[in-house]
Amino acid sequence: MDNENDNGKNNGNELLDLHEHPGHLLRRAQQISVSIFHDEIGGELTPVQYALLRTLAARPGIDQVTLAGLVAIDTSTGASVCARLEEKGLLERKVIPHNRRQRALTITTAGTALLKRLDPAVHRLRERLLAPLTEREQAQFMRLLDKLVLENNDQSRAPLARPDAAA
Repeated sequence: MDNENDNGKNNGNELLDLHEHPGHLLRRAQQISVSIFHDEIGGELTPVQYALLRTLAARPGIDQVTLAGLVAIDTSTGASVCARLEEKGLLERKVIPHNRRQRALTITTAGTALLKRLDPAVHRLRERLLAPLTEREQAQFMRLLDKLVLENNDQSRAPLARPDAAA
């Protein structure tokens, strides 16, 4: 009992219960999110493919490096995912004439149609994931999760590029 505070919580002198580790809970939340994503979306896209297409739809013509930064994935992963999306006919990659090492990306008509078709599933995904929380808790959770991610962005191996910095 010497190592617990008045609330029965560990005061840091012993290992925490696994369910008191934010990293463990975040990993579990990610597992649950991906599972629900696949339930709703099926095998058409992975979560990363969806994120890349959704971002590209909002910013057509950006290069692969910028797109990877806006989705917070490393550039080599971004390039390989873009290549798979191109194979599926969902985006086009064109060499940028003034910088032949980069490719400008545009979403295809098929890619736009797929995103539109997936919109109801994406809304269900969000509803299912946040369903255990009240409406007020959902808003608070999203604010806090956003703050946690943004304030720790520099700790990531693939930091999120600020949209205004990537313009």
